[in-house]
Amino acid sequence: MKKLVNGQRSTVNGQQSTVNRQWTVDSGLWTATKFVISILFICSSFYATSQDYKKQYKHAKDLFEEGKFSDALDAFRPLMMYDRNNPYPEYAGFYTALSAQRLGFITLAKETLLQTKKIYPAWDQLDEVNYWLVKIYLDQREYFRALTLARDIKNQTITKELEMLKRSAFSKIDDVETLKMLHEENPADFEVLRALAVTLGKNFTPENDQLLDSLTKMFGWNKKDFAVEDHAPVFKEKYKVALLLPFRVNSLDPTPSIKRSQFVIDLYQGMKLAADSLLFEGTQIDLLAYDTDHDLEIIKKLVKEPELKTTDLIVGPLFQEDTKWVNNLAVANQINMVANPVSSNIDLLNQNPYSFLFQPSHATLGRASAEITAKRASKKSCFVFYGDSPKDSILAWSFIRQANKLGLKIRYVEEVHAENSADILATLATPTDYDEWKNPKQFKLKLDSLGSIFVASDDPLIYTKVINSVETRGDSILVIGQESWLEDGTVNFTKLEKIKSIFAAPNYSSVTSSPYLQFRKKYLHKHGLLPSAYAEKGFEFTMMMGHAFKKYGAHFQEGLTKEKLNGVLSGGYQMQDTRDNGVVPFVIFRKGLLVPVSQP
Repeated sequence: MKKLVNGQRSTVNGQQSTVNRQWTVDSGLWTATKFVISILFICSSFYATSQDYKKQYKHAKDLFEEGKFSDALDAFRPLMMYDRNNPYPEYAGFYTALSAQRLGFITLAKETLLQTKKIYPAWDQLDEVNYWLVKIYLDQREYFRALTLARDIKNQTITKELEMLKRSAFSKIDDVETLKMLHEENPADFEVLRALAVTLGKNFTPENDQLLDSLTKMFGWNKKDFAVEDHAPVFKEKYKVALLLPFRVNSLDPTPSIKRSQFVIDLYQGMKLAADSLLFEGTQIDLLAYDTDHDLEIIKKLVKEPELKTTDLIVGPLFQEDTKWVNNLAVANQINMVANPVSSNIDLLNQNPYSFLFQPSHATLGRASAEITAKRASKKSCFVFYGDSPKDSILAWSFIRQANKLGLKIRYVEEVHAENSADILATLATPTDYDEWKNPKQFKLKLDSLGSIFVASDDPLIYTKVINSVETRGDSILVIGQESWLEDGTVNFTKLEKIKSIFAAPNYSSVTSSPYLQFRKKYLHKHGLLPSAYAEKGFEFTMMMGHAFKKYGAHFQEGLTKEKLNGVLSGGYQMQDTRDNGVVPFVIFRKGLLVPVSQP
């Protein structure tokens, strides 16, 4: 029984096992089918989700293009969320920012663009993002940030559009200093340079005009295109000229002897005579004389005088070490200033945009000397001798630089000191052959082998040795010297005429001209003696300043940069970029008289 039952159960179990095996097969088929269905369902769901994002993005984009920026802003925002099925978060962020920008929500626009850059640093549309950030920064006058960001943009099409944005933004800047700083940080940015030039033209000061000249020459621009405004001249019935000069009144005495400050007294007397002549012409100049006594403590007190702040021109205090406090006064009150009307020292300007030289600077004299040498020397070879003072060095090396540009061959350059001054004679006039009367007929430096000698010094120890050497040689060497040689009388004028020397003479006056004869007659009548060179210079300086006031008004520097002002006794005045006189006459002796080189 037991076995039967067990057998039956076994049969049953066997059947059951068969059934179970069948179920297992069926179950496997169902599981596979279910897996496939699941995959299809997931794919279907993904496709459906992608289609939803695409529809949402297209809808938002349509709203943006229709100008419905508020609705577009709401529509783009959900698309900014990260989802692996969402291919549009970068674009959504970008258009969210643009929508906000169109609606005037500038802070939201800026922050959204910055966030887009931060989250998607490798996005290939970052140039577009940067473009709109630059625009926002420019609109908010954050110019330095805008230009820093603009340098990251590489797309040339966008770069061209950006130039127009910058031009529009920079045209609204009327502060020269802001543009100067932008230029310092972005020296190659064309739109910054252009805006700076335009703004300089609208805001005339001598310093601004000088910088505008530099920019226009650098880029080949026409200055008139930028100097869009002519500032109305300020004309007055009376112009006040303050003379801060070392008269040294306490040392003066009534005797006819030469005074310690004689050159200053002569200068002042020439100025007073000019003021009288100008009054006759209809221009009133009040000369306000202050004695500085060449004392810095006195100068510090003088510059506090209220009267000085209302003057139209300051002359003095002559010496460079005394100029600091007067320069500060001139800058603070925008007063034209000539620290020393008889000096060529460019250092007197001392970074003061209202200060200028009445004389040509030493550098200008050197350049002009090279130019006339290149025209008149029979040969291109040239020697240069100069003294050990700073002004001699400037004069010499300015000559050499310009001479090289003009094709002159500088064969020898020597700085001459007292102990080696005899070397000049040895270099130029060492004979190697004599005639039957023991006169040298050939030299170590062969005759007619040298075209010219430029002497950059007013030291007689130097220039007399050059002149004597050239006279001894007897050949055709051209010597170019300074007008100071003619004032000290060290060299006989006959000798200077014999060797045909020419001289840079910015203060040359023809003693036979009608204006000079009238000046000398008036001076002699008033003072009982003939005018000195300083009296002549004081007269000419004041006459020309008076004519500048009459023609251009109180702020005459602007006019002096535009055209030459004719002189009364001298060759005139033309202000250069370096704020010195660019007019340099040259003279030569002819039949015992000094005449301009250009005169036949």
